[in-house]
Order: sequence, then C-alpha cells, then structure tokens
Amino acid sequence: MLGTIVNTATIVAGAAVGSFLNKGIEERYKERTIQGMGFVAMAIGISNISKGMTLIDNPLIFILSIGIGAVLGEWINLDKKIDLISKKYEGSKNPVQGIVIGVVLFCVGALSIVGPIESAIRGDNTMLYANAVLDGITSVILSINYGISIALVGLILFLWQGSIYLGASAMQDLVTPELLNQLTILGGIFILATGINILGITKIKILNFLPALLIPFTAKFFGII
Repeated sequence: MLGTIVNTATIVAGAAVGSFLNKGIEERYKERTIQGMGFVAMAIGISNISKGMTLIDNPLIFILSIGIGAVLGEWINLDKKIDLISKKYEGSKNPVQGIVIGVVLFCVGALSIVGPIESAIRGDNTMLYANAVLDGITSVILSINYGISIALVGLILFLWQGSIYLGASAMQDLVTPELLNQLTILGGIFILATGINILGITKIKILNFLPALLIPFTAKFFGII
C-alpha cells in the first residue's frame, strides 16, 4: 500500500503548506505550477498507454470499453452531478464544505480506482504516484481557501484506496494479466485526458468515461479475456 500512503501523505503535506500560505500566492505561480503538473500527467498517461498496448492480446476490448463507457457515462452524467456539488460550495470558506469538495476531487476519479488495483495485483504504484503529485498541488490550493481541514481528506482517501487495494488483493487469482493490461491502458487514457484538461487544451468530461472501467471486468466474467 506504499502508493496509497504516499498519496495520503502528499494531501496532508499540501494542506499544511496551503495553510501556511493562506494569505495567498501570486496567481502566476499557481498557474505555472499547475501547467507543469499538466505536462507531467500527459507524459505519464502516454507512458501507461504505450506499456499496455505492447502487452494486450485483444485491443478491441479497450476500444469497446471507451465507446460503451462513454455512452453509459453520458447517460448517468456523473460529471454534471459532481460539478453541481462543487458549485454548491463554491466561494464558501466553511471547512466542512472544503472537505466535501476535497473528497469529490481526490476520491472520485479513475486514478483513485485503477491505481490501488494495479498496486495490489502488479505492485506498480505509477498511477498512485502520479495521483499523489496532482492531489498534492490541488491540496495546497484548496487549503489556502479552506485551511488545514483539507488534511482530513487524506484519511478519507486512505480508507477509500485501502479498501480497493484489499479487495483487489483478495481477488488476485481472478485478475488476469490481460484484464490488468486493459485497465492500465484505460488508466493511461484518463491520466492523459486529465493533463489535457489541466492545460486547458479542451474540456473532457473524464468522469463520464468512468463506466469504461466496468467493461473489461464484464468481458472477464463472460470469458472473453
């Protein structure tokens, strides 16, 4: 669970730094740092996609996963629901409301789901380390507005990712290399999309693609992979 521990630690550390900087920092420094994280996310995403593509036996699965997942996600419209929660508390300085926003940003995402699975099955913490960097920067920015209470989100994230890690470990015999490679590609696509969003190139509704993660498991259940 090293990746989850690191992810948790960066949120707590980011909250401490942000609280110290609660008088604010110049916008240009925030902007440049965030852009840097966008480039990092894109690089890691491309790396994961490349790694997964060289290992999978059936590329049709991840293609169908994205297509079917997009349709299901758009129907559920999770992105809009989460956006409404964030906007509900926008501009508020209430620490509890800051925690709600933090949970939404840190826990509801592909990296917080696929990362612990990869860590448990393959011992690969790359996705969780990428998530840790992004969450750390976000934690600094949130805690400037909401204070040290954002550190509590680190505990929530630890419990969330820890549960996924333990669940994946318990089902390790059922998770085949092909299934994991399909998830690696999907995770890489989501990381790449996150980087694109951070840089403001376009606005991809990543949350609406999350159902794509269910398709490889469905294919495994029916013996397709």
